[in-house]
Amino acid sequence: AVHALLVQKSVRSNILYNQKRMDGRGITDLRPLSAEVGLLPVVHGTGLFQRGETQALVVATLGGPKDMQEYDNVCGLNKPKKFYLHYNFPNYSVGEVGKITGPGRREIGHGNLAERSVAQVFPQDFPYTVRCVSEIMSSNGSTSMASVCGATLALMDAGVPITSPVVGISCGLVTDETGKELILTDIIGAEDHFGDMDFKVCGSKKGITGFQLDLKLPGIPIDTLVRAMAQNKEARNKIMDVVTNCIPAPREEVSPNAPQMCVVHINPDKIGALIGTGGKNIKEITESTNSQIDIQDDGSVSILAQNKAVLDEVKRKIDFFTAEAEIGKVYRGLVKTVKDFGAFVEILPGQDGLLHISEMADYRVNCVTDICKEGDYVTVKVVDIDRSGKIRLSRKAALEDMDK
Repeated sequence: AVHALLVQKSVRSNILYNQKRMDGRGITDLRPLSAEVGLLPVVHGTGLFQRGETQALVVATLGGPKDMQEYDNVCGLNKPKKFYLHYNFPNYSVGEVGKITGPGRREIGHGNLAERSVAQVFPQDFPYTVRCVSEIMSSNGSTSMASVCGATLALMDAGVPITSPVVGISCGLVTDETGKELILTDIIGAEDHFGDMDFKVCGSKKGITGFQLDLKLPGIPIDTLVRAMAQNKEARNKIMDVVTNCIPAPREEVSPNAPQMCVVHINPDKIGALIGTGGKNIKEITESTNSQIDIQDDGSVSILAQNKAVLDEVKRKIDFFTAEAEIGKVYRGLVKTVKDFGAFVEILPGQDGLLHISEMADYRVNCVTDICKEGDYVTVKVVDIDRSGKIRLSRKAALEDMDK
């Protein structure tokens, strides 16, 4: 205990009175910075950010609406999140061994700070759900701020159109009993341990997106925080240059490894037709194409498919089940019922029309079954749709169009 107190006193006095930091840097100097993207070949987006011995590898993964994370807020209500960031701090990052367990207080707190800071620039109209995972490869202070920088790199590499890059840095403080104080930029782990403050601030070029103040003092003057914010901003600008030199803006398209997604809009009255009896239609589409479909009450249909070809096939099937009959259009329909006066033909899923016996051919037809029977397919043209939605069909008109 005595040795620890002597070390603490020596470190603090060297910083405060001699302005000598443990790693030899100046008071406002940053550790060496580096940034890389696209390191892993298969994932949707990756970013590796390093500040001195602190290194964070962040992986961004794109998913569909069903991949949103649900959580209970203070009121007990479920509120799904389209963007979330998970932070992992394995033992090897500080040269130790130990059991790999569930997330602890550190993982939850640091991940929450990084997530809130980056979420401010996440586009709400982006159709994908995005999960970022920050793996701390090596640690010597400010791993949460490295996670913010790495998440920015990974999101831009994945093609997520964030409104602005976000970076973060931590400032420290050393004081004595006389009121003398010194603000440190980019503190290492030992300076965090022996110092009086850990002030993490994240932001873009437009402003601050998140911050957290950890104090060992009973209080701190406002003007000290103001000076710390100014010092922090200067450091963030330098980090921003490193990040934007690595990747200036989000990629124009999402990663080719990412699933393809789009949102189509259908008539809300057609939702039942798309789902089908007992979910028959929607199940057929998802199972045959190995895709995900999410339907909202307003008629918005989100599609998540493996590639563009599958996406186009899903859209074609949705159009088929939700299409509405158009006057003048020719259809190939299934004869559902035969009557003396004509036949009822299903031209679209759930949409039948009457093919009157007088519209079956350009000559007199004595018996409907001479032209078609139940289960037959016939080519017909929609000639009229009345106000109640009843459809009138003509095989004669369809044949005339085909002869032209």
